[in-house]
Amino acid sequence: MGKRSVGSRRAPPPAAPLMSPRDGLTLSSRLECHGPVSAHCNLHLLGLSDSPASAPPVAGITGFHSCCPGRSAMAQYRLTATSTSCVQAILLPKPPSSREHRYFSHFYIISVLWNGFLLWCLSQSLFLGAPFPSWLHGLLRILGAAQFQGGELALSAFLVLVFLWLHSIRRLFECLYVSVFSNVMIHVVQYCFGLVYYVLVGLTVLSQVPMDGRNAYVTGKNVLMQARWFHILGMMMFIWSSAHQYKCHVILGNLRKNKAGVVIHCNHRIPFGDWFEYVSSPNYLAELMIYVSMAVTFGFHNFTWWLVVTNVFFSQALSAFLSHQFYKSKFVSYPKHRKAFLPFLF
Repeated sequence: MGKRSVGSRRAPPPAAPLMSPRDGLTLSSRLECHGPVSAHCNLHLLGLSDSPASAPPVAGITGFHSCCPGRSAMAQYRLTATSTSCVQAILLPKPPSSREHRYFSHFYIISVLWNGFLLWCLSQSLFLGAPFPSWLHGLLRILGAAQFQGGELALSAFLVLVFLWLHSIRRLFECLYVSVFSNVMIHVVQYCFGLVYYVLVGLTVLSQVPMDGRNAYVTGKNVLMQARWFHILGMMMFIWSSAHQYKCHVILGNLRKNKAGVVIHCNHRIPFGDWFEYVSSPNYLAELMIYVSMAVTFGFHNFTWWLVVTNVFFSQALSAFLSHQFYKSKFVSYPKHRKAFLPFLF
């Protein structure tokens, strides 16, 4: 038989049956890459875990053409009549806008530079006996810098500042090269608060250093000799939590990339692997554990830092709960045993 003419071909069936949550390909009513609910795209500044899970990135296909090759022609025919740009956004391997990367990276750039400077000042004072700059010492006095003795507290603050700086470097790397964000705009208030947060959190750590005038107070000649068992435990917890958070962010990022590592869509699918087998937002849980590791490094009894941990807990728990509700409402086959934030509990 000869080829059927275009005019004689039957109209394609409705597009809705082609795509369902069970198929893993979901389109918003406007065929956009935006997160489904603004609450899932907000900034969680106290933990600032702005991975793709902040707008639950339950994506994992490698593009509609590779997922449903037999149906892509019908889908394209159906959707072109609606909007050519929407078809291109969904069917073609086009990466999302990079403006979100720039927004989130601003926080970590500020944190790396500012907390790196604070770490340099503290190192100069602890190991070389150099005084803090007068303006910085004035800020620390306003924040209530410790004016009492305690060599292990100086080492604790030094280690926590190192952890915070390394954490910021890793998150900056993940923001630029690992995570894939939805197209969301950051409110100017949230943006400013995010910048202020990382400035203040570094000063909070530095204010825990016992001071002797403008110098850090150290008992003995070598601050490293003040190491205690909780310093080692805190360091191990920090490394363990950071490794799991990085792995979770890699899992989330890969859900929106093909095998070559190219971002091809920003749809949503269910992530699996690592801590995702227990909770819906393990990256938030890991963020909390990172801050808890810093509290352990302070020797368990630093009230100021436990206040920071409390704020991080409620911020991350709320974000995890919203993400968990989104997963359950969007995917019929979502694992029933997964909790929102804390394994086996919540």
